[in-house]
Amino acid sequence: MSGLEIYIDGASKGNPGHSGVGIVIYRDGQLLKQISSYIGITTNNIAEYTALIFALEESLLLKAKVLKVNTDSQLLARQVNRVYKVKHPGILSLYERAIRLLSGFEKVAVNHIPREENTCADKLATKAIKEALKK
Repeated sequence: MSGLEIYIDGASKGNPGHSGVGIVIYRDGQLLKQISSYIGITTNNIAEYTALIFALEESLLLKAKVLKVNTDSQLLARQVNRVYKVKHPGILSLYERAIRLLSGFEKVAVNHIPREENTCADKLATKAIKEALKK
């Protein structure tokens, strides 16, 4: 059982607005799974945390022990790495849920990456919104 490298993104068209999450999961450099999901009307920060939670739940199902999570949300990365405190009540419950899920892994790194390095997850998040609005 090797580690996973994950790219996550949450998107919101309007803040709050129609929102979606995009997740790309790799194992040993090979694409394992892509997730694109509409999550309703919410804020961008809630969408970012929802993407993280979906990714962590999926990683547990895949029985991963080691994770490298990449996000273009500097706020999320710094909060999860305990550089910033979480003060917003709407984010706090999601943060606590993410921290509980993180405890299910032996080793986790949550990295802030430039937006240009997260285009696949971003496209999946945007696709989820566009598809939901077509219905």
